[in-house]
Amino acid sequence: MENRKADILNTLKQKASTKQEVFAVTEKHFEVLKQGLAGLCGELRTEVDEFDKRISVGYKSRSKYEAQLKFGGDTLVFNMHTNIFLFDSSHHLQRTKYVQEDPMRGYCGIINVYNFLSDSFRYQRLNDAGYLIARIFVNKDGHFFVEGKKRLGFLFSQFDRQEINSEKLIEIVEECMRFSLDFDLYTPDFERVKLVSLHQILELSNNIKLRTEKRLGFEFNAQDKDVID
Repeated sequence: MENRKADILNTLKQKASTKQEVFAVTEKHFEVLKQGLAGLCGELRTEVDEFDKRISVGYKSRSKYEAQLKFGGDTLVFNMHTNIFLFDSSHHLQRTKYVQEDPMRGYCGIINVYNFLSDSFRYQRLNDAGYLIARIFVNKDGHFFVEGKKRLGFLFSQFDRQEINSEKLIEIVEECMRFSLDFDLYTPDFERVKLVSLHQILELSNNIKLRTEKRLGFEFNAQDKDVID
């Protein structure tokens, strides 16, 4: 019985304490991210106004763990997950010297970044789809890496050497913005939209409710989901 109790206490000391620390570090840097988003929004607003005041730029903190950055027809949604995750044993980061020296470094908080059309929020088009374009992983030591597609998949991949800070966070945000702006809204395939419900057509008089989405050219698949709770 004493051995079981000792095992429980040892596990709590290691895992639970580590998770609390990871959460605190991630939460701290998410607040730094939100401050950076607000500052970046102000800078962009001033510069955009010089060439076209019709282009909308805005920042909104929706909750302690969610923020939005709007720029033209795109909106990025930043969401901090309140759980802490561990990479699967087959993940390449688990085989790095950095994590093997201290397995507790493998526990990470996650900040998800989604790309939506700005009009999806403006007109409350609940059927519209957004896309996960990046995931920011932060460990107890403040080291981080970013999982994503295109440049987001390799620009911030040095988990053992990268420490998160306000400058790095803005770099990630700007890269997410560039990524989003590179993909335009395509006309949906005729076969996908040829059927419409009476409810949808009646709603058209107030708001356009038919599903609208970008075609980003990729989807996160099962192989991308490398974390477990």
